[in-house]
Formats: sequence, C-alpha cells, structure tokens
Amino acid sequence: MAALPAERPAERLARGAGQHLLVVAGEADLAELLTTTLELAGYRISLTGTGADAVARVAARRFDLVVFDTDVSDHGHFDRERRPELPYRPPVLLLAECDSLDRLVPELGPGRRDYVTKPFRVAEVLARIQVLLRDARPGRARGNPLRHGDLVLDDTVCRARRGTRALDLTPAEYRLLRHLLVNSHRVLSKEQIGRYVWGDHRGDNAIEQLVSRLRRKVDRDAPALIHTRRGFGYWLGGADAAS
Repeated sequence: MAALPAERPAERLARGAGQHLLVVAGEADLAELLTTTLELAGYRISLTGTGADAVARVAARRFDLVVFDTDVSDHGHFDRERRPELPYRPPVLLLAECDSLDRLVPELGPGRRDYVTKPFRVAEVLARIQVLLRDARPGRARGNPLRHGDLVLDDTVCRARRGTRALDLTPAEYRLLRHLLVNSHRVLSKEQIGRYVWGDHRGDNAIEQLVSRLRRKVDRDAPALIHTRRGFGYWLGGADAAS
C-alpha cells in the first residue's frame, strides 16, 4: 500500500469543478483514500477494483479522467492488443511503482496519459489530474504532436524526438519538455516548473538537475533549444534568440 504523507498546512492543493473521475484500485485502503481525497477536492468519483470492469464502464459512459493503479491484478485488460474499441478515450493518470515505469503498457488507447510514482503525495496526484483535465478540455487539438523546429513531442504515445533521434525521457523529463514546448519563448520560473512537474516546488537544486539532464538529451549534437535566463528561469526557443 502506497501511503500518502500528510500535506504541509500552507500548501494550496489543486481542486476540481465537479468532473467525473473513474478510480481503478483493487486495494481497499488505497481505494478509500483516493475516493475520499478526490471527493473532498471537488470531483465526482466512481470506483472499480478491476481492469475489466473499468473498460466496461468507460465503454458505457463518458468519464473526464481515469485514475488507474497499475497494481490491479488484471491491468492487462487495458493493453492495446486486448482492449475493445471505445467511443471515448479519457485521459489516464497511472499510479505506478518507480521500477515498473519502463514496462508499463496499460492504456485506454490514444489519448493523454501521465504517471505518478508510488509512494505519492496528494498534492502531486491532484496537480497531475488538473493538468490532464486542462489539456483534454474541448477546443484543444488531439493527436497533433507539439513541435518546435526539429523537436517533436507526441502525447498519443508519450514519446519525443529531435530530428530522427528518439529521446529516452523519464516521466519528469517528459513533463518538463512538454511544459517548455507549450510555453516556447516564454521564461518559466523554477517555481512554475516545479509545480507543473511534481505538483509542488522541490527546490532549486532538484530543478537545476532535471533541466540539466533534459538539456543533455535534447541538445546533444544539435543547436541548443533549452536556455537559461539567469535569475529568472528557463525557456525553450531557437538559439538565435538566446540572450
């Protein structure tokens, strides 16, 4: 069971506005914790303990988002090869052990996905849900990769590439790159980056290390796209505009 530590009293948690979420969690304590937390945060919740029932429910009605614990024994029902055709594919937040991320394949199909590693914090779960719901709201283009020059990020498969070179990104690096791409040519502060990537501000050193790792992968053997504005933060754009 992945216990969620208590939140800091001064921390402001992201809140919902009545959106309908499906929680898939087989372990009773975790299911109760997620249900109670999300309802208090302003979401309407349906709960199931199996992957098979989750697929059936999504096929029968429209949910705004699915929170899926990958420890559910029959999570294979979400596998791409076994799922039925679904009329609507909601965004999915996967709750997963860190060492299982490299083999995760469960999904409801093309659509937005994100990961929170266990043990997780309430603030991070709520923040990732809010971002997924925001990105999936009507009017936002689906299935169109984000691009800047030869840098491409495709949310439908959670993959990124620079030219012909695939980028092997961790979930945190992927979220950071997406945030930089969506806000290209705009300087993002360390606090803004921390709250988007982790749901809170982790401190300057953690963000500097994350940016450094991403920069090594994105800008290797290519013109720099990720830049530092000293004293302000980081931004993504053409090297000719850097200062």
